[in-house]
Order: sequence, then structure tokens, then C-alpha cells
Amino acid sequence: MNIRSLTRGDGVVIGAAVLLFIASFLGVASCDGPDAYCENVSVPNAWDLSIGLGLGTYMTGVIGAALIVVARLLPQPRKVAGLDMGPLGVGLAVASAWALLWWTIDAESTGAGLILGLIAALALAGGAIATPLVPALQAALLPAPSPSAPQPYGGQPQGGYGYPGAQQPQPYGGQPQAGQPFGGGQPQAPAPTAGGDFSPFWFAVPVPRPLFAEDGSPTPIAELAPGTWYLAVEQRGGTLVAQTQDGRRGVLQDTSGIQRG
Repeated sequence: MNIRSLTRGDGVVIGAAVLLFIASFLGVASCDGPDAYCENVSVPNAWDLSIGLGLGTYMTGVIGAALIVVARLLPQPRKVAGLDMGPLGVGLAVASAWALLWWTIDAESTGAGLILGLIAALALAGGAIATPLVPALQAALLPAPSPSAPQPYGGQPQGGYGYPGAQQPQPYGGQPQAGQPFGGGQPQAPAPTAGGDFSPFWFAVPVPRPLFAEDGSPTPIAELAPGTWYLAVEQRGGTLVAQTQDGRRGVLQDTSGIQRG
């Protein structure tokens, strides 16, 4: 799992899920009587009122958020009961918001638990749906660490987070030396596989981007995350064949804005 693969949309989902969980412990109704009377009245929360409301509505949204975030962190898509984790989480988030909307409409009096829960559930569902559609929400939640600053002439190079050349300085676009670690104990750089004068080089992506299989399959085999250096081993037109830290190879179709090491 790579926490740097989380996006701003995932941050919205996480924050909304936390609010939804807190709201489940707040009163779902309000007291309309005199203050002296209301002070002695115990207002039930979602768990006191109904297990269906607490577990079946509030926690449905929280579980949906967990599935969305875990699906983002995993390097490969996973399934739950035959369904992809991400879409399943979005469906649970929408179901939670829909149920809380009708709980709020149908209630004779609404307390902080229902109002805050509805707002949180709507934000959760909205963030889950809008993230693939809004570029601003697809930006990395955590900024990528900058490579080490250039050293004075004659000084020793300092190793940054997963930065190529942590052991020996490399020329721009040059081939890493044998035995040099890739992101700390990762696979060694292979020899060039493309014709012409192409040489393997290290690069980082500005935002999370999918890596597709070399056979042209539409399903991503991995997701490249900002803040990690990857090795480009071949160029095919406007795409790159990249190698991940665990040695998998795939095609990076969107090469715009990449940072060379």
C-alpha cells in the first residue's frame, strides 16, 4: 500500500466518513418541551433507536468509505463477493445517503445526529462520485517529496525518498549502474529493450496514473503514485513501458507532466 496514491477526493471521503461515524452517537431527535423538562430527557442516538439505523445506515456509509480508500491504496484492483471494491464502496456510500435522507424527512423532529449524518453522507457520496470526474479532486492528497537538492562540487550526493542515484550520481537520462538500489532494495535496471538511442531513465508522475498490461488489456495492472520513482525501459510512440518497484512491467499511456530523474 502506498499512502501517496490517495487523492483529494479520497480526503473528502475520509473526512465525511469520520463525521458520519461521530454523528451516529449524537441524538437523532430534538426536545420541543420546556428547558427544565428537556434537561431530564435522554435523547436516543442512532444505536439506541434502531440497530438498522446505526449499523444498516450510518455504518453502511463508513464501510463504503473504507472500501473506496482501500481500493485506492492497493496496487491492483480487488474484489469483494465478485464486485470491485471501489464501485462497491461508492454504491454503499450512495445507499447510506439515500437512507439518511428519508430518515430525516420522515422524522417528527430532527436532532444533531440526523442533520450532521445527512450532511456527512451526502458529502461522502458526492466525493466518491465526483473524484473520477473532477480533475481537482484527482490531485494527490499528500505532496510528492522533492528530490535531493544538488550538492556542491566535490560533495557526496544525498539519497532522497526512492530517488534514483542515491548511491552514485547518474547523468540525465543515463542508465543506472548495476547493483544500484531502486527505491531501496528494489529490482535492478534492465538493459534497454527498445531500438535506436533510447536509454532507460527514472521518472515520477505528478498524479496517480494507471499502468496497463503490454498486451493491450484495458484493465490496469498497477497504479503509479506520486512521490515514487519508476523506471522507463522502452518508448512506444507517445507511451512508455515502465517497471514498478516489484518488477512488474506495463504501459504508461499518459506521460504528460512526468518528472525525469
